[in-house]
Amino acid sequence: MLKDKVIVITGASRGIGEAIARACVEGGAKVVLASRKQADLDKVAGALGEHAIAVACHTGKAEEVDALMAKAVERFGKVDGFVNNAATNPYFGPLIDTPDAAIDKTFEVNVRGYLYGARAFVKHARARGGAGSIVNVASVAGIRAAPMQGIYGATKAAVISMTQTLAFELGGSGIRVNAIAPGLVETKFASAIVGNPMLREHVVQRTPLARHAQPSEIAGTAVYLLSDVSSFTTGSVVTVDGGLTSA
Repeated sequence: MLKDKVIVITGASRGIGEAIARACVEGGAKVVLASRKQADLDKVAGALGEHAIAVACHTGKAEEVDALMAKAVERFGKVDGFVNNAATNPYFGPLIDTPDAAIDKTFEVNVRGYLYGARAFVKHARARGGAGSIVNVASVAGIRAAPMQGIYGATKAAVISMTQTLAFELGGSGIRVNAIAPGLVETKFASAIVGNPMLREHVVQRTPLARHAQPSEIAGTAVYLLSDVSSFTTGSVVTVDGGLTSA
């Protein structure tokens, strides 16, 4: 589905980002993996072989995102798709008690980082006169109330709004922008919930499929949105949540 395409994926050293990278390579793509820690990226890139390169990048820093895109183009000649997946959630507790530092950090990575990624990709796509696809990994926390994860949920709601606005503004350029809203996924990022039997069961009981997801179950949706099969899909928010938000 992705033969000859080049995809940049942030937050690719583990979890959903790593799963998306693996699925993209299996689909025929070349991938550029980004996260803050080079050593972790190198392990994933090594497992994926010659079709992957690793670039350390703090997505909350515009100059580092621009450098990431430049290295991707230098290595592979172009970029066809950009997956905004890097995220942070440093605070778990009542929204009203969120420390200012946690607010700043969460918005820096989860909102500014996504906008910087989209901006760098759009600049490249327009310069080469090509179409492309941006996939933003949001969350069901951006659709429904997010108790104890209020700032994280607010940033994911912002990602959904950003996705829809960019889809409207960029459609004429042939650039599609969509979001994925996963439910509970078994990752290190979600360990505060998955690793807590009471919290995990609370989510699972409300989920029609009666379980949480694995990262690989999110990756297929990303491949679809990055591929030409989804050529008439833009501005969409695809929930991959086991039916959690259907009730």
